[in-house]
Amino acid sequence: MTYLKLDNQTVRIEEGELVGYEVDGHEYIHQKGSPGWGSADTEMFPIIGPVKDAGYAVQVPRGNAILDQHGHLRLLDYDLISHDDTHATFKKVYKGGTPVQNGKFPENSNKALLMWPYSFEFEKRFVLKPNQLEVTLVLNAERDMPYMIGYHPAFKLYTENPVLETDSREIPLKDVLAVGHRALQVADCEAITLKDKKEVKIETEGFGHFMCWTMVPNMVCIEPISFYPYAVEQRELHTGFDYTKDSEVVFKTIISV
Repeated sequence: MTYLKLDNQTVRIEEGELVGYEVDGHEYIHQKGSPGWGSADTEMFPIIGPVKDAGYAVQVPRGNAILDQHGHLRLLDYDLISHDDTHATFKKVYKGGTPVQNGKFPENSNKALLMWPYSFEFEKRFVLKPNQLEVTLVLNAERDMPYMIGYHPAFKLYTENPVLETDSREIPLKDVLAVGHRALQVADCEAITLKDKKEVKIETEGFGHFMCWTMVPNMVCIEPISFYPYAVEQRELHTGFDYTKDSEVVFKTIISV
């Protein structure tokens, strides 16, 4: 377990996963083992969304990639690169064409091995500041590599009627629950405030959109995304790709309390 501490804030990170952000004794992050989801945060890369209906094949310029829901990055292990009281950096490295064991096989997928034909390095950086946790995702990849990217943190809920608020709308939790597995789209948005027992604001740089998901009333995932996958048929998922232009692409999520 990796810990960050600053004044009244404590962050717990388990092998690159944000499993706790506590401020003045109030826990903001969904706890593993609680109903709803078996994780606390993860990344969606290099695709977002399911691909079962497309035979787990995603069209890319180098042919077809074989991927499962939300890509294969989450199946790779993070290495801790650096750590002090308020900073921690983790990294994953993938060599293009390397088979990756699919954690959903065989119970929830018929694809035992996944493969992406491009090489990349992926860093996850945590920085704890006064009343704020900054999570930065840094992609280094081959030029013109297609990708989608999403960050998938889950927040613990305390009250019966929490609300998600953007600059233009209020979204009660019941609206997120009603959408079910597909996740509620919040397009062209860079900040959402979760109003619960205490407020937490999620601001982003580089993503462009959000989607919100939960199946239970005790947690909600507020997910910055580069593309909303349910806008197209699964066989057309490639139409949502961005392409790397610079050697380093940066995406930020700032959690403020």
